[in-house]
Amino acid sequence: MPVNMHFTEDDSHAINTIRVLAADTVFKSNSGHPGAPMGCAPMAHLLFTHYMNFNPKNPHWANRDRFLLSNGHACALHYILLHLAGYPTSMEDLKQFRQLNSRTPGHPESHITVGIEVTTGPLGQGFANAVGLAIAEAHMAATFNKPDFDLFNNYTYMIVGDGCLQEGVASEAASLAGHLQLGKLIALYDDNHISIDGDTEVSFTEDVAKRFEAYGWHVQIVADGNNDLKAIAMAIEEAQKVTNKPSLIKVFTTIGFGSLNQGTEKVHGSPLKADDIVQLKKAFGFNPEEHFVVPQTIYDFYHARAAQGAHLNQEWDALLEKYVAQHPEEGAQLKRRLRKDLPENWATALPRYTPADKATATRKLSEAVLNKIADILPELMIGSADLTGSNLTRWKNAVDFQPVSTGIGNYAGRYIRYGVREHGMSAIMNGLDAYGGIIPAGATFLNFISYASGAVRLSALTGHRILYIMTHDSIGLGEDGPTHQPIETLAMIRATPNLVDLRPADGNETSGAYLFAISAKNRPSVLSLTRQDLPQLEGSSIEKTLKGGYVLQEVEGADVTLIGTGSEVSLCVDAAKILHDRGIKARIVSMPSTTLFDEQDHDYRASVLLDGIPAVSVEAMSTFGWDRYAHESIGLDTFGASGPYKDVYKYFGLVPDVVAGKVQKIVAFYKSEGRIPSLVRKYFH
Repeated sequence: MPVNMHFTEDDSHAINTIRVLAADTVFKSNSGHPGAPMGCAPMAHLLFTHYMNFNPKNPHWANRDRFLLSNGHACALHYILLHLAGYPTSMEDLKQFRQLNSRTPGHPESHITVGIEVTTGPLGQGFANAVGLAIAEAHMAATFNKPDFDLFNNYTYMIVGDGCLQEGVASEAASLAGHLQLGKLIALYDDNHISIDGDTEVSFTEDVAKRFEAYGWHVQIVADGNNDLKAIAMAIEEAQKVTNKPSLIKVFTTIGFGSLNQGTEKVHGSPLKADDIVQLKKAFGFNPEEHFVVPQTIYDFYHARAAQGAHLNQEWDALLEKYVAQHPEEGAQLKRRLRKDLPENWATALPRYTPADKATATRKLSEAVLNKIADILPELMIGSADLTGSNLTRWKNAVDFQPVSTGIGNYAGRYIRYGVREHGMSAIMNGLDAYGGIIPAGATFLNFISYASGAVRLSALTGHRILYIMTHDSIGLGEDGPTHQPIETLAMIRATPNLVDLRPADGNETSGAYLFAISAKNRPSVLSLTRQDLPQLEGSSIEKTLKGGYVLQEVEGADVTLIGTGSEVSLCVDAAKILHDRGIKARIVSMPSTTLFDEQDHDYRASVLLDGIPAVSVEAMSTFGWDRYAHESIGLDTFGASGPYKDVYKYFGLVPDVVAGKVQKIVAFYKSEGRIPSLVRKYFH
């Protein structure tokens, strides 16, 4: 759209329709945030009617422009835009805003509402997701585009608020985006100077424009975002011309524009009063007796843009077929990746081990897996939060994802240097997965997944296929001490719905962990890997790992079941040998994933955790949660300690002879009691 375009009455009428509809929507639900939708209506309207390419009839068109509402509390705005544009969000859906099981929940959720790209709401997450979407566009373009075949060239637009820009995750992502020179990323900053506590002068007085300039962004300011459509349009078009920097457009708006309480926190998180809505409708030329009204001319306005997007989608589909004909190998790969299918027989490349193979840290075994599969799975984009040499996530022939101008990589590269930005990394990966055609994996120490938990939780809530490769997974990291040793972390991971814990005990289980994590299309996985070497175990297998828990060593007439995870499985093996010499028969269960074990059928679980004998869990971290699987637990209920890892294990009694002694007492106790509490009764249902 040329900047000298004459905006019509339809534009003004559409903007006011959005404002009034937002007021009606929030008022009917008696819950929500009307102010931001009313203030953001002009910029959002321009994006959806003049700039964005989308097709409501094919919401997953691969080259559509992406739009995110990072300040997700303003989602009434997004739902209204989807409704006007012709997505499946109906007027009835708007009337059911924030009601149970509606398609218009209280914050945007991509797995519920068609047209929502990424689940947002916790402030700053959407900003970082948008950076991930922009990275994905740059990568897919560099990987698949060829002369005369510009398959990927979409923009990523987002609206963000003051709250988003106060959150640290947004700062992490913005810093990386500036370094990566993501020119297709455009953020419109709704600067209305209001948060829940009132005017932002109470806590947020920095110069945001200067901060983003320092990050390496192209920054513009629009003084009147309430009325000056031409200024907003000019800023968007100028941002589109800047190809070597992401763009921030700071748009001054009035929250709740048109309300009697405009410009105050009173319109932030509460519905407008009935009399306020009456005067609002009168001022904007609507009948105050009517509710949820959209003039047909406004539908026509939006549907015209949607029809244009549908036409572009058809042209793209035709271009893709020509691409497949001329570049059959790349075309077949692209189609496969967009379907989220994996290459046939890719899993045959996963390494397998026998007890004759040398003892190796599972982080090193993870590196071996990546070196075997990275070229077979070109959709893998892996990175580390500044711990590449410790996480061992960079395979031998990896190329860094970097701007060509840096001289250290290119956009076709698949290894991302996230820097010390664990939270930003994880939120960015949610965007990478949401784009399509990419399987993201990111690494740090297990302890520092806590820094990223807000984004990890959204990975699980939304169902993103993401691999969290977490090394240094216990007190076994040794000298770095309790600040770096995760104690409670796995309990948090196991408690998170749809998030899969994977703590492999050796090479076969490490390969099995990758087999599950890569195959699981709609859930994230956390791989917890050791720094210290572990032996290859008799009885382990890739396939058994997928069960979550299995009998590693069976023994007839067992007196006790020892349950171990990760590095403590071999500890259980050694303790069982001591117990055998003392006349106690111990069967051993390896439990690489309590989550996957929980998902097995009753009979299988009962065959692994036998009734009639005590079960004892052994894990070098918190015992919290183990009462579900074991009668007694050996672990830590304090923080760790600094020292060589063998000394630390000995200090906490996690060595074979001490464990054997404790188990011997446990067996004696339950025999003297004469009755073993039933795990079936406690756990199976």
